[in-house]
Amino acid sequence: MARYTEASCRLCRREGAKLFLKGERCLTPKCAFERRGYIPGQHGQSIRRKFSDYGVQLREKQKTKRIYGVFEKPFRKAFDRAVRQKGIAGENLLRLLESRLDNIVYRLGFAPSRKIARQLVRHGHFVVNDRKVDIPSYLVKPGDVVRVRDKSQRLEVIHASLRGMGKGRELPWLTLDKTTLSGSMLELPKRKDIPTPVQEQLIVELYSK
Repeated sequence: MARYTEASCRLCRREGAKLFLKGERCLTPKCAFERRGYIPGQHGQSIRRKFSDYGVQLREKQKTKRIYGVFEKPFRKAFDRAVRQKGIAGENLLRLLESRLDNIVYRLGFAPSRKIARQLVRHGHFVVNDRKVDIPSYLVKPGDVVRVRDKSQRLEVIHASLRGMGKGRELPWLTLDKTTLSGSMLELPKRKDIPTPVQEQLIVELYSK
């Protein structure tokens, strides 16, 4: 499977916005976007950001994919599924992305970033309804309980992430029990409760051409 192996901060600089790909580090002065907010590359400082309507829509799609760490094929698959569902396609797309197991692990605070959350899931450190799941794209449903496996309860990366979890990660559609290292989805999230700074309608317009 293809994966991005270059510096994560280059993606934030390319999109001209903080994508919080490194978790808490993005809130410190060490954040590369704070020090070099221009487009990466030799001529990055001299490039003027001016996009056509198509360019604006494309950048919004790319930004969303990079925030959630999803490549084009699964992203388009999620969009096609969102269109078939009742409701607003853009909001349905965000709900599907938020329901991914790797995102739930991140939102609950078990990992400082989605990238690390994907690694933890792939290595089999979590169970859903007491069943081991190692597929990051697994869709968690309302009522499902996500828990750290018994053998993984002492992982320092999980405890460090929980200690550093700020108020901004607490969401009304999720509940967390730190004593049992478990959490569950109470309901599908409403758009106002998804703290992802994207304009999903632009993605719908791009794919609808």
